[in-house]
Amino acid sequence: MNIREFQQMIRDIYFHRDSQRGLERTFLWFVEEVGELSEALRKGKKEDIEEEFADVFAWLVSLANLAGVDLEKAALKKYPNKCPYCGKNPCECKKE
Repeated sequence: MNIREFQQMIRDIYFHRDSQRGLERTFLWFVEEVGELSEALRKGKKEDIEEEFADVFAWLVSLANLAGVDLEKAALKKYPNKCPYCGKNPCECKKE
């Protein structure tokens, strides 16, 4: 499954609820999931970390659906197999 297919699957399952909730409230759910990922990373339990990464990704594509963004297309446009800043692969930027 590619990102576009995953985004469509999440849209099929959740768009009706996400659109009722709206972009701002859905964003708050996303931020909450990022906090749960942070806690899971801190605790270091792999199973919980994997679950929270999946939740964050699902909420991110829900937000993209509400905003009308094709996440796969946007990601590949910004990151076309090279660093968008130095143009190299691997990145040679001095930034952190």
